[in-house]
Amino acid sequence: MKILAMDSSAVSASVAISNDTAILGEFYTNTGLTHSQTLMPMCEALLKNTQTSLDDIDAFAVCKGPGSFTGLRIGIASVKGMAMALDKPCVAVSTLECIAYGGANLDGIICAVMDARCNQVYNALFRCKDGELERICDDRAIAISELEQELADVNEKIYLLGDGVYITKQNLSDDKYILPSSNNVYQRASSLALLAERKFKNNEIVSAEQLMPTYLRLPQAERELNNKKLNGGIK
Repeated sequence: MKILAMDSSAVSASVAISNDTAILGEFYTNTGLTHSQTLMPMCEALLKNTQTSLDDIDAFAVCKGPGSFTGLRIGIASVKGMAMALDKPCVAVSTLECIAYGGANLDGIICAVMDARCNQVYNALFRCKDGELERICDDRAIAISELEQELADVNEKIYLLGDGVYITKQNLSDDKYILPSSNNVYQRASSLALLAERKFKNNEIVSAEQLMPTYLRLPQAERELNNKKLNGGIK
């Protein structure tokens, strides 16, 4: 079974192809270029370098969010287009779960965090043991101070993963939080592909038409508009 996985939910972008738990290839970039510039060229190059045709792909996987509003739309639109044209199923994976899977070799609590601005992070907690992840809470947007209070009494090792690790670490008063090596910090399409294989086997699939992003919060423009309405600035 071959999975083509694409992630553009944050600043970095990556594409991978897996075949029955083996990663055939992966392209990753963290240059700050827009995903509309990098994602499909990486996909085309990866297919060529792995000598894989789109017809060989059994399912398409994508990080559904949370994350960058624009990045999520680009990734999901790309997967929708290919899956719809080929009438293939899709697998939508939480970005935070994808981040946590990158630390599956760790033992303890994985605190996946993405920078949500305004001293908040998108967060989910997982317990990792023997290479398996157990979800502790749903994906959420939470203040860093509130997250610290929640983790104050945890006696297990706590690993911070995700693009929000540095802003989170800076705002934590306790030094018990562990930052793994930099290659484990960000989500990767290879992790996404392997997670998608498991979900595919459990029939956790959707059609291209059903594939939708999960934002957790309204885009900033909508939040500002709602605030103006509440304050009587817009009639």
